[in-house]
Formats: sequence, C-alpha cells, structure tokens
Amino acid sequence: MPRGPRQPLFISGGAFNSRAFLIFGRCANSRRVPDLHIPHRALTPLAWFRRRFRVSEFWFIALAIVVGAMAGLATVGLGLAARGLQQLVFGLHGERLSLAVKLSPVELAMLPVGGLVLAGFSLLVRSRRRTFVDAVEANALHGGRMSMTDSLIIGAQNAISNGFGASVGLEAGYAQLGGAAGSVVGLALGTRRGDLRTLVGAGSGAAVAAAFGAPLAGAFYAFEIVLGAYTPAAIAPVVAASLAGALVAHLMGMPPYAIEAVNSALAVPGDHYVLYSLLGAVCAMIAIALMRTVTAVEAGTRRLGLPVWARPAVGGLLLVPMAAWSPQVLSGGHGALGSDLAITTSLSFLALILVGKSLASAITIGFGFRGGLFFASLFIGTLTGHLFAGVVAQIAGYQILPSGDAALVGMAAMAVAVIGAPLTMAMLVFETTESFLLTGAVLAASLIASTIVREGFGYSFSTWRLHLRGETIKSARDVGWVRLLTAGRMMRREVNAIAASASVAEFCRRFPLGAVSRVVLTDDGGDYAGIVAPAIVYAEGLAADATIGELARAPLSPLAPDANIVEVMETFDSVQADELAVVGPDGAVIGTLSEKFVRKRYAEELEKAQRDLFGE
Repeated sequence: MPRGPRQPLFISGGAFNSRAFLIFGRCANSRRVPDLHIPHRALTPLAWFRRRFRVSEFWFIALAIVVGAMAGLATVGLGLAARGLQQLVFGLHGERLSLAVKLSPVELAMLPVGGLVLAGFSLLVRSRRRTFVDAVEANALHGGRMSMTDSLIIGAQNAISNGFGASVGLEAGYAQLGGAAGSVVGLALGTRRGDLRTLVGAGSGAAVAAAFGAPLAGAFYAFEIVLGAYTPAAIAPVVAASLAGALVAHLMGMPPYAIEAVNSALAVPGDHYVLYSLLGAVCAMIAIALMRTVTAVEAGTRRLGLPVWARPAVGGLLLVPMAAWSPQVLSGGHGALGSDLAITTSLSFLALILVGKSLASAITIGFGFRGGLFFASLFIGTLTGHLFAGVVAQIAGYQILPSGDAALVGMAAMAVAVIGAPLTMAMLVFETTESFLLTGAVLAASLIASTIVREGFGYSFSTWRLHLRGETIKSARDVGWVRLLTAGRMMRREVNAIAASASVAEFCRRFPLGAVSRVVLTDDGGDYAGIVAPAIVYAEGLAADATIGELARAPLSPLAPDANIVEVMETFDSVQADELAVVGPDGAVIGTLSEKFVRKRYAEELEKAQRDLFGE
C-alpha cells in the first residue's frame, strides 16, 4: 500500500503530531529533535517560529527575554499611570503620597471619590462576568492560560485604587500584566502546557524584577509564587526574563522601589539568631491576624447588604479619618517605609502606624479596592522589626539588635508570612542592601514565619483568597490536569446493560461466560440499579427463571461525569469495587470505568508531570 503524504510536525492551532513525537521524542534535558526535513514551503512563517520555540532551548530562552521585556514595559506603564493619577489627585510634585505631612479636606475627599470612580469603571466592564484569573490560579488550574483583556482590566482597577490613595500597592497589577504577556505570547506560538506555565512565571517574575530593580528576587518570585516549584528546565528562561525586565525598566528611567532601612553591615552573632527566629514567629502571628482581618471585613460588607458598587466608596470614607491622622497609611507606603526608620521615631508612634496601616489595608481590600499586600507586608514588617528591636532593648537595658538589621529581617519575615516566598525575600534583602551578612538571619526568621503560617493558617494570602472562593490549591503547582481527567473523559462509553428484572436465562443468552467482565443493571425507567459479575449468574444451582436483580450487590455509588480523577479513586477505595458506572444527571448510565484503568492514567500523568519538571 503506498504511503500517504508526509504529515507536518505541527497541525493547525499548534498541536503536536503525536506520531512524530513518538518517533523523534526529545532527548533528556534537551529540546532538540532530529530534523524531519520538512520542506520550508510546507510551513508558514508562524508555523516555522512555533517549531523553533518548541524544539530549541536557545529559541525558547530568547522568547522568554521578549516576554521579560514586555513585562518590564507593562510595569513602567502601570507605574507611570498610578503615580501620575496620584500627582493629579493630591497635587504631589514627585514625592510619595505616604510622605505627605497633612492632607487637606479636599484631598481627603478623594478617597471616597476614588471608590466611586473604581465602581464606575467596574460597571463599564461588568459584561465580563467570569471570574478574573491571576497568574497563580492560571498556572495551578488552567495550564497557564490567561486573558490579556481581563489582565488589563485588573491593571486599570489597581491603578485607580492606588492612584486615589487606597492602601494597596501595584505589585499585584505588575505580576498580572507580566504573566498575561507570557501567556498570550505562548498561546500565540502554540507552546506546550509546561512551557506556557514557564512563560507565565517568567513574565510575572520579570515584572517584580522591574519594580524593585532586583532580578534575582524576581526570578525566585516566579519559582516560588507563580510556578510553585524550582524546575531545572525553567531556570534559564526565568532568569533571562527577569534580567530583561529589570534592564528595560532601568533604560526607561523607572526608579526601582528603594528599601531604605539601613543595616549595620556587621556579621550577625550566633546568639542573635534566636532573637531573629522569635521575630519571625511574631511576624507570623501578625500576618495571620492581618489575613483573617481582611476576610472578616470582606464578610462584614456582605452581611451589611451594601451593594457591590457602593463598597469602595464606603471603604474610602472609612479611610478618611485614618488618613487625616497620618497619610502614611495610604497607598503602598513606599516613602513612609524609609522615613520612619531613617529618623528617630518613638516606638509608640511606630506601633500606631503598624496598626493603622494594617487596618487601612484590610479596609481597602475588604471593601473592594483592587490590589495586594506585597509592599504593605514589607512596610508592616519593617515596623514590626524596628519595634521588636526596641522592646528587646528596653527589656535588656541596652541595644542588642541593630534596629536597621531587625527592620530588614522583619520585612522579609512578614512578607514571607503573607506572600509565601522565603528565597524571594532573602534575595530582595541581598539585592537592596548589597550585603550577604544578613542572609542567614533573614532565612532563619523567614522559615520560622513560613512554618508557623503553614501550620496555623495553611495558606498564603493569594491562595487564601482562592480558598474563600471554593478552591483548594495551596500553591501554583500544576494540578489542573487533575480536573481535566474526569470520569466523563475516561469512561468506556460502550455499556453492557440489562434490566434488573431480567431472568438468569435471558442474561446467559445475551452475555456468554467470558464475554464481559461486568454488566450494568437498570430499573424499569432505565436508571442505574447496580452492577453484576457474570460469574455470579453462571454459578451452579441457580434457577433459570431467577431474577438478575436478586443476585447483584446493593447498587454501588455511581460516578458523576464531572468527578475528577482523585475523587474517582477515592470512590473506588470506599466501595471496594473493580468497576463503577458513570451516571448522568438524569440517572441514566452513560459509561463504565474500571479502577485499573483509572490508576494507570493517574500514573501516566504523574510521570508526564515529572518529565516536565526536569525538562525531559
């Protein structure tokens, strides 16, 4: 038989030709495959580029650099928009809002006005009723798929919230736009699921690197927050993207966020590690209280029955007296972070600022402003560290911990407790202080804080918000394939069925011994009524006119078509059966599923995930 024409490597939509993959699969730790000698005229330019990015490590790193540059540009643009809005609304002249000495009544009125503006903008985009997906959720549940339109909406909402003085930073918007850039580019080029997730992480990490001028912190942010694992295959593209993002922001003249707390530049004595570990525990407790307060405020707004559009305006009104007392509680707190630590400030005032900033952040997010707690956690952490050093000094009678060192350690520990990224914060402290001397203390406090939060709370702030929506994920580790493998997708649709009222003779006539392993029973209405094994029917001593329904086991729990593979395996374990029926919403049997096949598919997916992890 003559062979058909040679099939191209990529079909429409970027799908990979499975036969070619089986024959020319990639070698371990390499993207290169043997050249298939496909005539160039058979590939469109886009298909040619898709092929390059899928099979070449060099090309994929170049693609990550492009994504990093895009993320850097998006960070610069969003930052300029928010700062420009702040200067317009509050009459600033280059300084930070949190450094303002006092706000006039007109300027204070801008807080509820900003809530109304945000509500109006949200009403304009209300037609998009689906839930917005951030980078963490996209990588955990959707294989890296994000919407650029949705991400632009989130960025605009974040800019409005921050621009009108709400107590949130822009880091969530930066990471959202950077991740969306990676997702859109990856989808356009038909990258694999694992590569698409890497691009989303690279884009988000590059955005953070651009904001702080810290490429290493941005790279570790991508690994710890957005990818959920340190994958060997992702190291080069993620680091390259973070470098590109930071470089683009620098060339565009965007000043990085300055962490102005001054450290002692002295090695940390061994006995100080005990105190820094205790500081990490204190930060964990404050972080848990902060996250629960945000949730309580949000639940309270729902119980009050406030319409969704009015909540930001009411939240803005609640911020007015706090901002009148001290503008340091507003915006991200970038200016106030260094101001409180660079000058001599009483511990009581720092404690009031810590409480005020925490409440302002909880009110801002709980009443519907858009943003995150990234920089707020850094600010609160520096205050906590400074207060901790002061309290220890008062107890001991002399200054044991340098205030600057304690502020930096507290900053990292608090951010880890809220955000959940120990190495990210260690690298951020290193890159902002240019000193490794505090790295050990930062890691000790951060790991203590992270452990306490995991044990006492269980979630970081981003995954806690997803948990409140009904999700169960605790990191960005890819579990989306679990939801894709449902009983409806895996079942065998050919159903061997017989009425439960049929006789043994009728059963033997229709199903000879050895022809099938299980037969589904149905009632008079065609609904599921149980499963019977042919061996039971063919047992000696049964009357030919006996009813099959009398021989079957009690009806086993059927499977719903949308039950994922983990739920299916749990059902098999609970009922101790080899095969179960899949029943639709109307009660009719639509297929059958065996435990052996389910566990085989689960093992295959785990092996595939392991290969993706190591880039094989």
